[in-house]
Amino acid sequence: MNRSVITLANLSKDKILYLIKMSEEFERHPNRRILEGKIVATLFFEPSTRTRLSFETAANRLGARVIGFTDPKVTSSTKGETLHDTIKMVSNYADVIVMRHYLEGAAQYASEITEIPIINAGDGSNQHPSQTMLDLYSIYKTQGHLDNLHIYLVGDLKYGRTVHSLLMAMRHFNPTFHFIAPKELEMPEEYKIYCKNNQINFVEHTNFNEDIIADADILYMTRVQKERFTDLMEYERVKDSFILSNHMLRKAKDNLKILHPLPRLKEINMDVDSNPHAYYFEQAHNGVFARQALICDVLNISLEEIINDKTIIN
Repeated sequence: MNRSVITLANLSKDKILYLIKMSEEFERHPNRRILEGKIVATLFFEPSTRTRLSFETAANRLGARVIGFTDPKVTSSTKGETLHDTIKMVSNYADVIVMRHYLEGAAQYASEITEIPIINAGDGSNQHPSQTMLDLYSIYKTQGHLDNLHIYLVGDLKYGRTVHSLLMAMRHFNPTFHFIAPKELEMPEEYKIYCKNNQINFVEHTNFNEDIIADADILYMTRVQKERFTDLMEYERVKDSFILSNHMLRKAKDNLKILHPLPRLKEINMDVDSNPHAYYFEQAHNGVFARQALICDVLNISLEEIINDKTIIN
């Protein structure tokens, strides 16, 4: 069975909680040699900093070797090599492929043409499951659970693959989502239908102020992604639509945490960084442990093996 991770939408509640427990184990002891002799290929057909570096850090801390590329211009794709042939070729060299691609569905396609597992590191504006796994772990760490939370998604809900993935993964935990976006970037209809079909409560807002967000447990900010727009005039109209500043947090609940998949532009003012509700940099750090869990899981290494692992390096 191919153990690829293309989306978290098909994972059970128990599986998500299992991966969170695995992430906790890696946070306790991140440096190991449990993957010594394994090779992780990172194929990034689209720019990335946090996702690529955290996957490579995760692999290195587990004792694996990393191969791959960060710029498709230095690969044979510039000579016309197809994605099919690139995946087939790299499959000869690696035990798992971590892939980011600008086309929706590229990761699914890759998983269908190779026997080794594919981890989707983002495919267009579709899915970003490893980001979602670290988001779930961050929410679990800060709230102590995942159940019955009010999660506010702010900014680019049309093209933001991180919010699409999070919405689908949370379906087991009875969330109430609040969608806050300009008309041009509102949550696509297909995801609203998904919410209705899975009894996920959601509310839509066009305003963004301290009263609107006063009931939030999680405030998930996103940047307006210039690279997703074909009409730059539209981008200029909406790029600064929703900006979080420190004074907007005066009515926030004590347990509120602010998340952001990063990089940020202007959507979170710098004065928020020192606020105790800010959690986005810790969130990025959690990505190493969540991605260690995903790599081990697709390589069929169990939680029990990780708990009993004797290769820990202190």
